[in-house]
Amino acid sequence: MNTNIATWGLETYLLVAFSFFLAIMLFSKMRKLADYRSKYSPLIDKDLELKKLIASTAKQQAKIIELQTSYSNKFETYEKLKSEVGIFNDQIEYAKVAFYEPHFDFDSSEEFKQKIKEVRDNQKTLISDKTAIEAQVAIEVGNSKSKGRQLINKQIKLSLRAFNNECDAAIGNVRWNNVDQMKKRIERSREAIDKLNESLSIVISEKFYQLKITELLLSHEYREAKQVEKEKSLEIKRLQREEQKLLKDAENASKEQSKFQKLLDTAKKQAEKAAGEKLEALKSEITQLENSLAETKDKSERALSMAQKTRAGHIYVISNRGSFGEDVIKIGMTRRLDPIDRIKELGDASVPFTFDLHALIYTEDAPSLEAELHHIFDQYRVNLVNNRKEFFKVSLDKVHAEIQKLDVVVDFIFDAEAREYKESLAKTGSISMTKIETKTIPSSI
Repeated sequence: MNTNIATWGLETYLLVAFSFFLAIMLFSKMRKLADYRSKYSPLIDKDLELKKLIASTAKQQAKIIELQTSYSNKFETYEKLKSEVGIFNDQIEYAKVAFYEPHFDFDSSEEFKQKIKEVRDNQKTLISDKTAIEAQVAIEVGNSKSKGRQLINKQIKLSLRAFNNECDAAIGNVRWNNVDQMKKRIERSREAIDKLNESLSIVISEKFYQLKITELLLSHEYREAKQVEKEKSLEIKRLQREEQKLLKDAENASKEQSKFQKLLDTAKKQAEKAAGEKLEALKSEITQLENSLAETKDKSERALSMAQKTRAGHIYVISNRGSFGEDVIKIGMTRRLDPIDRIKELGDASVPFTFDLHALIYTEDAPSLEAELHHIFDQYRVNLVNNRKEFFKVSLDKVHAEIQKLDVVVDFIFDAEAREYKESLAKTGSISMTKIETKTIPSSI
């Protein structure tokens, strides 16, 4: 028994000692853990904050993507509405301008006019045949087919009036920069009217619609043809005025010639009876009169010759640096006896500065030489639409080289004096143009 007690006491002692050892170890570990927490707590907190920040950033990024998607959708709607406004807005502020390709090949505005009449007559035929706007099915009103037909006919008349009014407005407002928009206006009008009549199965016929589009295009090209004819008429009148002026110059020169001839004859008669100093004075006067007579005779003959030769004239090469910038030249023709008058006329109040003359070529066939030069420099035209505008973006060296190839006699002046322009620069220091900036909405954010 004592042995058992001793053994139990030893075991208890060992157990207590081991527990005490474990407690010490645990206490040591806890102290170390506390030290670690204290030492590395900033890193632990940062890691936690980083996780929070990443989560927050992800949410913000999702919101940004959502906002961008929403903006893109709304911008698409905005552009669509803006385009719709452009179609029905007479100002066409938002219309996209495209180069217009002519659809018809008529030689005169009168042919366009006749074709427009033909198209309108065809429209009237469709209306009278009741095929311009058609009802695809018959309906009954209160079990009455007669009342159904009355309702259909009334709706067809209203639709026809509405569509014609829209087409007339488009045709009346069509211009060079809105042809496509006016076509779309007619197309949208047709779609809108057909949609309103959908329940009654009433539609605008394709043939009637195409006749309206044809009338629109014909009307536009008719006005363009009228403008071309007007410009040609003005040019013909200008040439006629020059010819009349030549005839007037010839007449005036002939009168001066008669006057000098009479004075010369009188001076010669007086010289036959004079002597000494008086004779010497009369001889000097006779010489002056003979020179004046020769000049007026030559002027009269040249003016009469140019008036009779309907193709004789001068080709001029001029520039206006202050008005049009560097390397912009004009190649034109004049039949005036003094071609400088025409150049001075071009530099009138319509441009801020006068023109500089670089070359003046007299030729028996001025229209042909002018046409040849215009053809040579066709690729350098400033105005690519109206060939009657004779301005070219090309260097004077190039012009001189091409004229030399034509085997014509010409004195070429390379330097542009541009006196008024240079004096204006000297007074102001510079000539600046203020660019007006307009705000635009970005397509994306």
